[in-house]
Amino acid sequence: MTRLLLLWLPILLSSVFVFVASSIIHMLLPWHKNDYPKVPNEDKVMDVLRPFAIPPGDYLMPRPSSREDMRSPEFTEKMKKGPVMMLSVWPSGPASMGKNLILWFLYAVGVGVFAAYVAGRALPVGAEYLHVFRFAGVTAFLGYSAALWQMSIWYHRPWSTTIKSTFDGLIYALLTAGTFGWLWPR
Repeated sequence: MTRLLLLWLPILLSSVFVFVASSIIHMLLPWHKNDYPKVPNEDKVMDVLRPFAIPPGDYLMPRPSSREDMRSPEFTEKMKKGPVMMLSVWPSGPASMGKNLILWFLYAVGVGVFAAYVAGRALPVGAEYLHVFRFAGVTAFLGYSAALWQMSIWYHRPWSTTIKSTFDGLIYALLTAGTFGWLWPR
């Protein structure tokens, strides 16, 4: 068993590597360019929705008010007529990436802490690189990728987006695993 405190350096450094890699993937590579296509007649749709002043949050349309309502002919007709959608509304105004980038880095630190915890409980100080790589990598992969699949299963996110994001998660997991293997206490 390896104490978590001994793993602060691989936790932080792997978080930095993941942050840099994700920045490259999302800003320099065209990999995710078409994940979210433009809504047809975007300006018109925005003009129609604006007067409703929908507060930021996640919405489902149409949304039944109960199980009984879900089985009603009126609700069934709404579903047939469409549009059927899940809608995320963000605050209006200029996009501020600062908060999102800080939260993303903290998330990477959190994944690193879990990878350190799992690997540290399973392996002693001086463990072989590949053993550390395996434990830290699998844990990091689950942290970066596993929950993404729910969005395609339940909310109809395109599978192509989920698969690309899973591949990103694999890259982040490999960086985390490599950093832990490299900096594992001897």
